[in-house]
Amino acid sequence: MTGRARARSRGRARGQETGTPGVSKEHVAVAAPASAEGDLLGRGRQRGAPGPVTTEDVLQISAGFHQVKFGDRGGRRRDFHDSGINTRQAMEHVMASKSGTSGSSIQLRANFFRIISRPQWVLYQYHVDYQPPMESRRLRSALLYQHDELLGSARSFDGAVLFLPHKLHNKETLLHTETRHGEKVQIKVTLTNELPPTSPVCLQFYNIIFRRILRMMNMQQIGRNYYNPKDPLTIPQHRLTIWPGFTTTILQYESSIMLCTDVSHKVLRSETVLDFMISLRQQCGPQRFPEICAKELVGLVVLTKYNNKTYRIDDIAWDHTPNNTFKRGDSEISFKNYYKTQYLLEITDGNQVLLISHVKRLGPAGAAPPGPAMLVPEFCYLTGLTDKMRSDFNIMKDLDSHTKLSPDQREVRLNRFVNNIQANEEAQKELSTWGLNFDKKLLELNGRVLPAERMIQGSRSYDYNQWTADWSKEMRGLPLISAPPLENWLMFYTRRNANDTQNLLQTLNKVSGPLGIRMQKPNMVEYEDYQESLLRGLQQNVGPQTKLVVVVLPSNKKDKYDSVKKYLCVDCPTPSQCVVGRTLSRPQALMTVATKIALQIACKMGGELWSVDIPLKQLMIVGIDCYHDTVAGKRSIGALVASLNHGMSRWFSKCVLQAKGQEIMDGLKMALVGALKDYLKFNGVLPSRIIVYRDGVGDGMLQSVVNYEVPQIIESIKSLGQDYIPRLTVVVVKKRVSSRFFAHINGKMSNPPPGTVIDTDVTRPEWYDFYIVSQAVRMGSVSPTHYNVVYDTSGLKPDHMQRLTYKLCHMYYNWQGIIRVPAPCQYAHKLAFLVGQSIHREPSMKLDDYLFYL
Repeated sequence: MTGRARARSRGRARGQETGTPGVSKEHVAVAAPASAEGDLLGRGRQRGAPGPVTTEDVLQISAGFHQVKFGDRGGRRRDFHDSGINTRQAMEHVMASKSGTSGSSIQLRANFFRIISRPQWVLYQYHVDYQPPMESRRLRSALLYQHDELLGSARSFDGAVLFLPHKLHNKETLLHTETRHGEKVQIKVTLTNELPPTSPVCLQFYNIIFRRILRMMNMQQIGRNYYNPKDPLTIPQHRLTIWPGFTTTILQYESSIMLCTDVSHKVLRSETVLDFMISLRQQCGPQRFPEICAKELVGLVVLTKYNNKTYRIDDIAWDHTPNNTFKRGDSEISFKNYYKTQYLLEITDGNQVLLISHVKRLGPAGAAPPGPAMLVPEFCYLTGLTDKMRSDFNIMKDLDSHTKLSPDQREVRLNRFVNNIQANEEAQKELSTWGLNFDKKLLELNGRVLPAERMIQGSRSYDYNQWTADWSKEMRGLPLISAPPLENWLMFYTRRNANDTQNLLQTLNKVSGPLGIRMQKPNMVEYEDYQESLLRGLQQNVGPQTKLVVVVLPSNKKDKYDSVKKYLCVDCPTPSQCVVGRTLSRPQALMTVATKIALQIACKMGGELWSVDIPLKQLMIVGIDCYHDTVAGKRSIGALVASLNHGMSRWFSKCVLQAKGQEIMDGLKMALVGALKDYLKFNGVLPSRIIVYRDGVGDGMLQSVVNYEVPQIIESIKSLGQDYIPRLTVVVVKKRVSSRFFAHINGKMSNPPPGTVIDTDVTRPEWYDFYIVSQAVRMGSVSPTHYNVVYDTSGLKPDHMQRLTYKLCHMYYNWQGIIRVPAPCQYAHKLAFLVGQSIHREPSMKLDDYLFYL
């Protein structure tokens, strides 16, 4: 599964809002237009199952925006930068330095701009409350800013928290104002904090200031990023619009506070949800419309342009229309009138049903979480791409030409962005008011390029081209380390694919010999082109003696693939390989396809393909990832993959399904114990050193890993006996990072070569962390992977930790090249994804020692 597919399967967008105190859990919290910041989470998780919405619920909608104190907000809202977590202080061996030494030095540029001056005075933080509550952040700001003479020109307000460089006369100040419609409003401004220049809250304040700068430049916030709707890139032939934008973060890095900014793109479709629903109704008729509409819409992310927020559609309220009313303050108001008064929007179709988006943000202290937000389809624009669009080569090619920027294009775009800020008088006035000043050029720093690894295959070893990070040519014709003989195996095919299947079989025979795979003739089984026939064929032919099943599928429809995997992973555990007939129809590519299939078959049956030199003895590497199964009741699926031998070529794999709301590590504790027992059985001794790579950790989840998961891992190890105390390292692996690095090679800006390590300047001083650029990309800018060692009793030098991590990126048997993450992380992802997408049950224990999920 590609990274894009992974993102598609796991990415969720959430419109997040807060509600007034006392709203019960089942009540609808805020009508669709709530103005709290909606955060678009790349690695977010769907957490709540859609619930029924009753008339009573809608009548009790709270249109309030409860202002939570900044300190409280920090505890309740995710801290997307995971600040305040200092793990490095517990590791004496990296207190003095966490930098490696090996490799050759390389000059790099990074998408960071230093802050070269900042305020040196006390900052006063105020909490602002409105009576009656005001939803629109723009309206709250406008009402507060009517009191210029009191606040002064230097001020920063994010809708709930006000920062001033001077102190108001009273700790609590009451202000009175009124809206355009004559509604009287009382504003209470309460002093909550006095912040010296060294306070970490000042960093949050700088981010607020910078977001205001972006708004001054007419950029619109969607989720956490800002986009320019006035400079859209249109792809008319596909009815798509791309808004160019930027991600921005100001944080304390190793030597200074810096702005990290990267180019971002928001893909919008030019149709509203209402347009989509009308078209769908015409296609399928009124009888089947509700069922098909729910299937198509639930889970999609929409943009409401009146407040530029994103929401995930969780359900459809079929019995509610814009004519329904909800409680706003002490009075009732219809959705129709609400939009007219609040946003000057006229709803043209009064009979359209409302959409439901479950509010994820917790309410204030002591209050229940607010209920769902109600959305009007007419004002909701579809975002992102459908599966059909993603599988369309022409659409993706046209999109990539706009969004995949080469390093030099990216550098030009970033420099232009900073120059535009420097040239904007209003922005410069705002920055100078607060005493902020940014560097005008990209950060320059030194990195190191680790030496290329020598690949070991069978009795031979060979080098590969480090720039391409690929050894598919070099390994051709060499025998594998070990490959079980392929005997007692079955090949299923349809009549339509009979010729292609025969061609595949002949080519497999050609390529398997040089690889050292002894292949017997399979039993051929023809099946009709429908799911029941295929399943019946499997049930009648697969037995305990069957070593492998190969199924040639006539198309890439999910149902047949799922039925094969479910039966052969759970009911009758047998390694299996599915091949789509279309991939066999190009004779010129058949040798390459057959070689990859032969390699997959070999490792699924317990074979070992290649290895790299790993000096550490009695070492067990563990990869952990998780997935959220939206089909099987929103269950969490945790996957653990652990190495069994010194060459990291044999693996133990275990998947656990957790009930909704359960912590992943609860189930993985037993999986880790199972891995250790399997290691003992395999080697006759327990590992003296365990290194855990924890993938799937989203923004704001680091605290949970440090405080909860690491103790659980230690507890699992202790359960094997008090005498067993191995050295343990836990590393959080993060792929979704904004950092980008560029190298000046042959007179132009290029991607750094694979093996580039960055462990200075742009790392965080409170963490033992580093970046590795491990892969090579053909198009666009390469993304580094961020590694954060959160627990370490192994005492490995930083250089050894970096080298080992890079070596493990070579050990993924589904790709003859270097991948972005250590192999056990990718294996764990593949296993969790297979279970979450296709099986929805725990695979049989009989497959634990096989890479059956590749």
